[in-house]
This record gives sequence, structure tokens and C-alpha cells, in this order.
Amino acid sequence: MANGISMERVEEIIDGYDCQVHHLIAIMQDIQTEYKYLSPAVLERIAQKLNIGVAKVYSVATFYENFSLEAKGKYIIKVCDGTACHVRKSQPIFNAIKEYLELEGKQKTSADGLFTLETVACLGACGLAPVVTVNDQVHSKMSPELAIDLLENLRKEDAANA
Repeated sequence: MANGISMERVEEIIDGYDCQVHHLIAIMQDIQTEYKYLSPAVLERIAQKLNIGVAKVYSVATFYENFSLEAKGKYIIKVCDGTACHVRKSQPIFNAIKEYLELEGKQKTSADGLFTLETVACLGACGLAPVVTVNDQVHSKMSPELAIDLLENLRKEDAANA
């Protein structure tokens, strides 16, 4: 098991698609659903099992925005920055979360590995703006203060369940 990824499980997922190259995207989606990202070792294993070049697998992984090559936190926070959310001050929410998580530069995942912060163009919940999702659960009419409260509650919940 490398970085919490079971190569045996990765192979089970690939085998579930009969090692067919035309299922490459579905295979990658299933693996990412399970592990939240695609590590270099996973991409190499996919290439090996499908009998294709690693460059082909990397090209698919980097072409589609939904694939991540970096480990993500337990909680994936998406701050909507679509027009409705943007005019309702989504940027201060993003900045408050980034500061709370002590993220610097292009860093997306907190040092403790608990949170990953991302922006998205639109979450399709414009009437509820500004919107933040945590693991795809929508939180509406957010403010910087409400966002920090949400993260603090998640941190407490996680500690209680540890």
C-alpha cells in the first residue's frame, strides 16, 4: 500500500472493466472516487494493466480538469466563484478559508491533510449564492464567518470520530 492506495484494489477496479482501454476514463474516475486522486504509481499501473503507454494515461489525466494528480484532504471544499456567487462576495469567503487553513501560494491542501480548498466556476445553485460545498454537500448563503464555523465544526467532528 503506497500513500494509502492499495494497488490490489486498483487492479480490482481495472479488472472490473476487463482491462479494456476504451474504459480508461471510467477506470480513472472509479479509482479517483475511491482515493480522491491519481498518484503516479496508479497511472503507471493503469498503463501496465491496459498495455498502453504511461504518456497516454497522463495525457488523459491532465486533459480533464476533474482528475487530480495531487492528494486531497478528507474534506474537499469548493467555493463557487460563478457570477451570482462572485457578486455576492464569494472571494472574501475563499480568502477567509485559505487564511484559516494557513494555505500559502498555490497550496490547496491543509498541512494536516484534512481539507482541500478549490474554486469552481459554477455549482449551479445561483439562487442560494454565495455557495460552498464540502464533499458535494451544498452550504448556502455563506459568509466568511459561517465558512470558518463550518470548518471548525468539521474539525471537531473529525477529532471526535478519531
